[in-house]
Amino acid sequence: MYALKPLLDRFGNEPGFKFILFTLDESTYSRELGPMAGHYPSLSLGPAWWFHDAPEGMWRFREQTLSTAGFYNTVGFIDDTRAFPSIPARHDVARRIDCAVLAKLVAEHRIDEDEAADVAIDLAYHLPKRAYRL
Repeated sequence: MYALKPLLDRFGNEPGFKFILFTLDESTYSRELGPMAGHYPSLSLGPAWWFHDAPEGMWRFREQTLSTAGFYNTVGFIDDTRAFPSIPARHDVARRIDCAVLAKLVAEHRIDEDEAADVAIDLAYHLPKRAYRL
């Protein structure tokens, strides 16, 4: 992560610069990447399930990044086409995990139901669209 600091110090606050970061090392989400995404407006975290394609990996990603990066410093759910037939199922699983996390926050009275519904839509549609300027 030290190698990213000069890049982010120089361009991390530039409005026209967008940097989406993916990692294979889950241990860096809460310790390094979440705080960096929370600090630098140009940095967004790519979804963990790109590499850790399991409901447990998706849940861990949200747990490890929510307190420092929040939802809006991630790119929501995106996919590639290398496994084209599985895309609908993967999107369904991702939406279910995100909604489970949101339901937990509602049950804990940390957000209300209307806010959870808005965040769910943003995670499934608006954040990926914004991240990739579609």
